[in-house]
Amino acid sequence: MSTQEKIEKLLKKTEVILAAGGEKRVAKQHESGKMTARERIAELLDEGSFVELDRFVRHRCNNFGQEKKELPGEGVTTGYGTVDGRLVYVFAQDFTVEGGSLGEMHANKIVKVCRLAAKMGAPCVGLNDSGGARIQEATDALGGYGKIFFENTRSSGVIPQISAIMGPSAGGAVYSPALTDFIYMVKNTSKMFITGPAVVKSVTGEDVTQEQLGGAMTHNSKSGVAHFAAEDDHDCLQQIRYLLSFLPSNNMEGAPIVETGDDPNRVCPELNTLLPDNSNAAYDMYDVIKAIVDNGEYYESQKYFATNIITCFARMDGQTVGIIANQPKVMAGCLDINASDKSSRFIRFCDAFGIPLLNLVDVPGFLPGCHQEYGGIIRHGAKMLYAYSEATVPKITLVTRKAYGGSYLAMCAAELGADQVIAWPTAEIAVMGPAGAANIIFKNDPDQKKKTDEYIENFATPYYAAQRGMVDMVIEPKNSRPVIINALQMLASKHEVLPAKRHGNIPL
Repeated sequence: MSTQEKIEKLLKKTEVILAAGGEKRVAKQHESGKMTARERIAELLDEGSFVELDRFVRHRCNNFGQEKKELPGEGVTTGYGTVDGRLVYVFAQDFTVEGGSLGEMHANKIVKVCRLAAKMGAPCVGLNDSGGARIQEATDALGGYGKIFFENTRSSGVIPQISAIMGPSAGGAVYSPALTDFIYMVKNTSKMFITGPAVVKSVTGEDVTQEQLGGAMTHNSKSGVAHFAAEDDHDCLQQIRYLLSFLPSNNMEGAPIVETGDDPNRVCPELNTLLPDNSNAAYDMYDVIKAIVDNGEYYESQKYFATNIITCFARMDGQTVGIIANQPKVMAGCLDINASDKSSRFIRFCDAFGIPLLNLVDVPGFLPGCHQEYGGIIRHGAKMLYAYSEATVPKITLVTRKAYGGSYLAMCAAELGADQVIAWPTAEIAVMGPAGAANIIFKNDPDQKKKTDEYIENFATPYYAAQRGMVDMVIEPKNSRPVIINALQMLASKHEVLPAKRHGNIPL
């Protein structure tokens, strides 16, 4: 065979693989509102940057007629490229080839890019669109999932791992995304569940649709499994690019510094009049966030889940920060089981990747009730205490209003390692609500009303805590942005080492 013939053979093989599942299946993919695997990669990465790996990998299953099947690319496209010029590894399951089902060699391709990403210190993005395990390959497929889970876990806290569910993801396939840092789901086209509606009906008698059981908004609002919801494939991939802009490539590097053009000394006069005079009246914590961050721009994680707490990325003087904020407009900003889980995981992600934490506090307590107690609010709330205490990144706490009891500690009080605690004059830092405390202290006092008013005047303030050194400074609200940015600059050289140990035992 001549050199030219060998080149022709290469080109012919390449042509077959690039055609994926063929015109009909590609057309069907488009009709269902989905891009193909290669189209998704092209949309995610910088133009022309994709380098494909393992294009010619083939399965070696000889059961049930599989040996006669040519499965282009083994149903998954893998490789690397750049996002905003930074190296990123990617795999995209190809639903047009055997439903994107996972077999031994399909899994090996994914494992290879996961390992390369960890070696190179680059984010790994998985675009999932699969019918699940390739049943014909039996335990080989099962073992493939196990290898991927192992790599996800080993890479956790080393490189950012992002999963996009862009079609079905069922059974064992859901656990790789669950082990990664962030999950995106596309409205109407993506589904995640352990068992589908038919099995659910046969076992429990519940009649439920795929969308109700495992659709994008189910997992974004009810279960908290997903972190972001997208309108379509294009929106999803652009959002992933946006998220990556806030993140470092690995745990040894800093996040990119971005020139935002927003003056670090800018004051926010509107914050001086934001809070209602009645401390039981609600206000919107998003107004505080928008006022103090660069250009009012932030990217919220788990926006629709546990909305009594806000977790988001933003920039202050161009530096990425992770913000955890109580939301007085929802459940008065109380902490509950879901809010504790949501914030704890976000805190630990930021700590793993060196992203400073800014905590905006207006919290009256943990949510009371049998449902919360039976659900383990003590254990779940302890996750926040653990996550903040363990975190060694710069931690800045700003108390805007209520900061009562254990819930204040759980929002990163000085005792949990906050490097700087700042309070507005409206802050109320106490063991419990001052009116409730006064009712206990002066229960049998004939001057109860007068003494209660005096107690509130003296203790529903930031000054008692400031006298004890638990608050570093009390500031005018309008100065919040420059004060926080100054604190971030001061904390840039922070270095703290935890005691030597294999790892702690977080109260899961």
